[in-house]
Order: sequence, then C-alpha cells, then structure tokens
Amino acid sequence: QVQLVESGGGSVQAGGSLRLSCAVSGYTYSRNCVAWFRQAPEKERDIIAQILTGSGSTYYADSVKGRFTISHDKAKDTVYLQMDSLKPDDTGMYYCAADRACYGSWRSWSYWGQGTQVTVSS
Repeated sequence: QVQLVESGGGSVQAGGSLRLSCAVSGYTYSRNCVAWFRQAPEKERDIIAQILTGSGSTYYADSVKGRFTISHDKAKDTVYLQMDSLKPDDTGMYYCAADRACYGSWRSWSYWGQGTQVTVSS
C-alpha cells in the first residue's frame, strides 16, 4: 500500500506562484513513479508532470513546460510541484499519484491523494 497526502493549494492571481507538496509513504516498489494530475470542472483528469523517484527523470505536459517544476526530496519522501507564471487555465483540482511505473492515462494509476484545489484569477 502507498499513501499520498497533498498540500499547498490555494488561490492566486495570474502570474503568481504556488508550490504543491505530496508526502509519499508505503511500499517503496509501488511508488517508483510519482505524477501530478490536474482536473478542471467538467474535464478529464490530465497528467501535468511526473518523476521517476530513482533516477530523477521527469516529464512535463506541453501546457506547463517551462513554468512548472517537479522535484523529489528523498530525505523527506516528498514530491513537489513548483508552479510559476500561473494562468487562469491552470485552475483545477490537483492530485498526486504513484505507481510502479509511469502511465499515460490516469485510469492506470493505482494510488492517489485526496487532491488540493488551485484557483488562478485573472
């Protein structure tokens, strides 16, 4: 079993920054890959960024490339999502997820946090 607890969401104006945290615990093998997803109202849950916790290799969706940074603090077992130059389109519920491997569709991921809301106003 893997447990994930997100924090750090909130409301910010366009152009601002937020940092989300995802505290990860549980069976190490089942959390080789950790990702952040975003779900806007009435829309599909989309992957934003992911990181392989062993190698540190990362992936970003085109919509956030150059603005968001995913990182992993091994000592704290926490994955961060630094979000800069935020836009109203970044508004949504943000979830972190973990699994043995990185998958494209949110349906394939086994472990999820409860989510944290991010609202960006223009």
